[in-house]
Amino acid sequence: MGATDFTEPNLYINRELSLLEFNRRVLHQAKLDSVPLLERMRFLCIASSNLDEFFEIRVAGLKQQEAYGLGERGPDKLTPNEQLVQIGKLGHEFVDEQYRVLNEMLMPILNVQGIRILQQKQWNLDHQVWLKQYFATELSPILNPVALDPTHPFPRVLNKGLSFIITLEGEDAFGRELDMAVVQAPRSLPRVIRLPDERGQGVYDFVLLTSIIAAHVGELFQGVEVTGCYQFRVTRNSDLFVDEEEVDDLLSAVEGELSSRRFGDAVRLEIAGDCPNHLEEFLSGQFSVLSRDVYRCNGPVNLMRLNQIPDLVERRDLKFLPFNPVIPKRLGIDEDIFSAIRSGDILLHHPFHSFSPVVEFLRQSANDPDVVSIRQTLYRTGPDSTIARALTDAANNGKEVLVVIELRARFDEEANIELANTLQEAGAQVVYGVVGYKTHAKMILVTRREHGHLKHYIHMGTGNYHPSTARLYTDYGLLTCDPEMTEDVQRLFQQLISMGRAGKLNKIVQSPFNMHSRIVECIDQEIAHTSRGSKGRIIAKMNQLIDPEIIRKLYAASCSGVKIELIIRGLCALRPGVKGVSENIIVRSIIGRFLEHTRVFYFQNNGSAITYLSSADWMGRNFFRRVEATFPVDDERIANGVLDDLELYLSDDSQSWTLNSDGTYTEVSDSEGEYTAQSELLRRIRM
Repeated sequence: MGATDFTEPNLYINRELSLLEFNRRVLHQAKLDSVPLLERMRFLCIASSNLDEFFEIRVAGLKQQEAYGLGERGPDKLTPNEQLVQIGKLGHEFVDEQYRVLNEMLMPILNVQGIRILQQKQWNLDHQVWLKQYFATELSPILNPVALDPTHPFPRVLNKGLSFIITLEGEDAFGRELDMAVVQAPRSLPRVIRLPDERGQGVYDFVLLTSIIAAHVGELFQGVEVTGCYQFRVTRNSDLFVDEEEVDDLLSAVEGELSSRRFGDAVRLEIAGDCPNHLEEFLSGQFSVLSRDVYRCNGPVNLMRLNQIPDLVERRDLKFLPFNPVIPKRLGIDEDIFSAIRSGDILLHHPFHSFSPVVEFLRQSANDPDVVSIRQTLYRTGPDSTIARALTDAANNGKEVLVVIELRARFDEEANIELANTLQEAGAQVVYGVVGYKTHAKMILVTRREHGHLKHYIHMGTGNYHPSTARLYTDYGLLTCDPEMTEDVQRLFQQLISMGRAGKLNKIVQSPFNMHSRIVECIDQEIAHTSRGSKGRIIAKMNQLIDPEIIRKLYAASCSGVKIELIIRGLCALRPGVKGVSENIIVRSIIGRFLEHTRVFYFQNNGSAITYLSSADWMGRNFFRRVEATFPVDDERIANGVLDDLELYLSDDSQSWTLNSDGTYTEVSDSEGEYTAQSELLRRIRM
């Protein structure tokens, strides 16, 4: 019998369809009675936001490939058109389900809890008086209705900007017959307005901005009858294109591209569910979208605007219980962080551990007279964050500060440009990485003069230096002064600054050079150990797995008897449980209170386990088109702790999903199951 062909297309799940499956799991959180009510609303909004980005980037890319006549893509061999057809079917099903969850599940319970989103027919006389005044003072002066005629063409509509198509009857002041107009909702005003307490009958009464506009739109067209008013929103291609080989100043080039993002090609049109067919056809023509790209919404267009409601409602009983992240005992208040690191490596597991030690590492470095330089990579943070302030203080204090800022961190480009300018004004040196490669590695290098010699301290992480998301995302961060690791980081920074070679690294594995080959080597080692009678085991936790060569290696390892347990939050192109191919592979996805973001690669290695933490997923872009860092956990105590964490995730019976060989996911449910890895980690770290 011949060897199995691991390149067969049916052995791979399409990445775009896998991404839609992930979003379906996010939406499922909005259905669970075990999740607090206002957090369910947040999950509904997150699913809506995820879908926006899916169309802005993934669908937009497929449409471009289709337009340029490109053929099959990816190991599944589906053409762009074949993918778009399936996305259209699944996308419409998903949107219908979103609004079913809102209308049939969440809204009734919100009403019972005294949290109401009032429609116009529910406004009493007091509501009407207050809202009429609100329209007159806050809205009418800044609305710009555009009647459509030869001298007033259809206006340019911003990406994801909310608008109304208005139908009219009658003549304007100049005797012109008017039949249609467009009104764009102002971006400067909140989308959800809470009624004053004395006006609201419930504890929390809200009105959507769009409802106020729709109710009073007739006042914008004096003497003309408004016969219809319907919301619509267009989603545009938002992927920036910058040819780095052809630009002299990357910052200026990215700034220039940001404005074009607002008016890229349309990829999706959302319209009110009651919008007449002739208006749908008219709008489709204006934006050049197909019927499959038009989504009717049985409720407010753009559910993400409802995300304001949980923040406006002060009901602790309807939200997740608050928690205070723990600071490891070795990093107590007023602790000399350099002394603590010298006494042994420190692993932080956010958000269970506080992010403050990372900030403190930078703050002490900025103010310590013995520190001579700080180097850091930044992918997503903010110009006003504690990280930025610490780096600014360091530069103002005369330290040599070098920051590698990745300007092209999607949807954070504008904030990163502002951050770059802020740091440069303080005297820091700012560079933008390597032409053609995103700098995605997460590293800090602090150089300090001790006893007449220079000593290095580093922080390496799996996530971004963003204090806010550190409370929402699970990530690992390692603080160490290990000489070989610090030398590696110093070489990596030198490579990013001077464009020279980093040379052979001691311990760190780097993309785009040897990370892919190292992972392949580790899988091959497990295969070899198994062939000699040992029990091979691989546990890998990451956000996405789609690299075909790695998948083929995992299939080969499964066939050789290696036990493979994958914890993949989002995209996964590998099909587990296929007879004769992947019977020894299980894939789990954890969807819970925190966004799982850690990347951990564990190889049993015949009893001499290898544990890596990484900034990279197992994707082609991470292996070959980014600067990434994968670093070992050498301290046996810490490595055992990481393995314990992985085992917790593999035992989760309440927030876990298993991937089936057909590409669907099944919720793991135990009749007595109340065990969640995230809750257990919160409990353990507090002990």
